[in-house]
Amino acid sequence: MDDKGKLLNKYVSDYVVFDLETTGVSANYDEVIEISAIKVAGGKVIDEFSTLVNPGRHISDEASIVNGIYDDMVADAPDFETALADFLKFVGNSIMVGHNIASFDMKFIWRDAEKYWGLVIENDYIDTLKLARMCLPNRRGYRLVDLAEHYNISSDGAHRALNDCRMNQKVFEKLGEELAHPSEEAMKLPKCPKCGNVLQKRNGRFGEFWGCTGYPDCRFTKNA
Repeated sequence: MDDKGKLLNKYVSDYVVFDLETTGVSANYDEVIEISAIKVAGGKVIDEFSTLVNPGRHISDEASIVNGIYDDMVADAPDFETALADFLKFVGNSIMVGHNIASFDMKFIWRDAEKYWGLVIENDYIDTLKLARMCLPNRRGYRLVDLAEHYNISSDGAHRALNDCRMNQKVFEKLGEELAHPSEEAMKLPKCPKCGNVLQKRNGRFGEFWGCTGYPDCRFTKNA
């Protein structure tokens, strides 16, 4: 899987922002039940894609409480092999943008593209969670709804994929402005000597340390 796309920590004006809803929180065992995306060119929305997905299994009550998607809603929806093929056609060669996708959503995309077709997804991707931690280092919360509130963006309909895409597209544009005009706090953050990305303070088994925000592509760390 060495040809997988790389994590980028920057703003681009042409991209596809996407979001998944799933049966649970495990990229090893859970399945996608909704996938949505918004295509952006020059910072402006030009197209949308969205579909429910039949996961071929019961959607847990815990998941339904969060996203409002129930078994009867997906009974006649396409399976994920069909939905993923349509999604990848929609995305094309675009850079993919999403919130917490480095740790979650991309794992489903990589896993199932490999499972269905032996396909390696080569699209580079941008995680707005990582960008927000770079641009807004002193915030207490970095959930998508927290960032929307910070920028006075409506969070109505949160936890449905298309609504989250619309919210995150606006957040990403705001983060682009932050990157172009960084705050004093962001300017003071240390840089990775290997790749130039910002270092982020993290908690590990042996206490606090600085880790590269380019992880997993760059694994540089140093003591805090």
